[in-house]
Amino acid sequence: MTTSVARAAAPRPRRDLRVSGLRLVLGAALVFAVLATAGWLVTGSLAHDWPLSVEDGVNRFLAGHRTPALNGISGFFSNLANTPSAIALSAVAFVAIRVLTHRWAEAVFVATALVAEVGIFLLTTLVIDRPRPAVPHLDIAPPTSSFPSGHTAAATVLYVAVALVARRHGAPWPVWLMVAVPCAVGCSRMYRGMHHPSDVLAGALLGGLCVLLAHRVVLAADRQQTVSYRDRR
Repeated sequence: MTTSVARAAAPRPRRDLRVSGLRLVLGAALVFAVLATAGWLVTGSLAHDWPLSVEDGVNRFLAGHRTPALNGISGFFSNLANTPSAIALSAVAFVAIRVLTHRWAEAVFVATALVAEVGIFLLTTLVIDRPRPAVPHLDIAPPTSSFPSGHTAAATVLYVAVALVARRHGAPWPVWLMVAVPCAVGCSRMYRGMHHPSDVLAGALLGGLCVLLAHRVVLAADRQQTVSYRDRR
């Protein structure tokens, strides 16, 4: 009897994995559709309407008020979310979460959110061609479109996801101050002339949606499996 039950239950993890994978793909497709639609509106029919009509003025104002001190501070936060730094910090976060929580779900949650963000970001830049702001740039412009801000998206995913994991395991509320990091990254990218304000907002939206998607696919599913296992016992 025990053997037959075990055999019947064995395929379930594979089914759960397929279901989670399908939910992740469909969710990522939906997030991409949202970002692409926003990009088409920003670069098309809404480009000359308020508030998009004043974006160039914001970039010119920031470029006209640069100082050596602000250049250094903005450079630090901008580099904090560039590709090498994002990869290194993400790897550290993955290992640290796995070691400290003794669980895979939370670490996989962070990794899933980051992978989704990178994939959707690259797809969006392929279909949305937006030039960088027409001000002097303090950084070398990557070959991708200005929309959305990849730095802001990556920082949003990493620090919001880590804060969620920390709160899930009893960290005090000041852990939410980590959310200030992606805010600083977004402001730095505008200050340094690399992105329009709407690019930064779109990056924050992309990061937030990827965290939400990974939470639904990984952590919510893990909680349901844990409750189901306890009920069976």
